[in-house]
Amino acid sequence: MSANGVRLEDIARLVGHSSTATTELVYRKELRPVITEGAHIMGDLFAE
Repeated sequence: MSANGVRLEDIARLVGHSSTATTELVYRKELRPVITEGAHIMGDLFAE
């Protein structure tokens, strides 16, 4: 889901986690590429 752009908050709610911290811990391997890509995009935006 995260690889297809679903927000972390939405994933947490769908799987029944009370916080995104649990979701990040459980799905860290799957979320890391999406978070990394987002960080690169934000870095590029602010570098201009």
